Amino acid sequence: MRAFAKSILISIIAVIVIMLFTNLVFFFPWYMTLVVETFNVTQYVASDNYLKDTYYDDTKDRLEKRPIFSRKANDIEIFAEHEDHHSARGHDDASDYDNEDIPDADKPYRQRGESVIVTISAIYPLSVKLWGETYEREIPVSFTLKTTGLKHYKDLEYKEYLKNWNEQP
Repeated sequence: MRAFAKSILISIIAVIVIMLFTNLVFFFPWYMTLVVETFNVTQYVASDNYLKDTYYDDTKDRLEKRPIFSRKANDIEIFAEHEDHHSARGHDDASDYDNEDIPDADKPYRQRGESVIVTISAIYPLSVKLWGETYEREIPVSFTLKTTGLKHYKDLEYKEYLKNWNEQP
């Protein structure tokens, strides 16, 4: 009887290990999707020096439609911020910020050469179904990339230019 109990226990443990391995096999393509989407967002951000609302919405919609991401769609978050932790997300039209009353620090974009940090975070639902009961654990995962803005904005001060002219425009 003792040997029979051991064999049942080993069988149960083997099934659990196989189920966890199956979840792990699904994790790597899921994580690579997160990496690729973060890279795509950094390309958008680098071209405009900030994350436009359209790019944000398109990326979020694309991720929410993916198979495993759709289970935890409300937990997908996309962040774009400057090194001073000021948000780098704004309207699609940069001319909305051309108003003289808005200080440069409140604009979502910075001048060419400034860094922007892009992070996409999501939750991976690790789940195992045993005897009709589902055991689930949520694993929060994020991926971060840093990019440099390429666009020159005329409404912002350009420090490199001023260095050549003794700090005078």
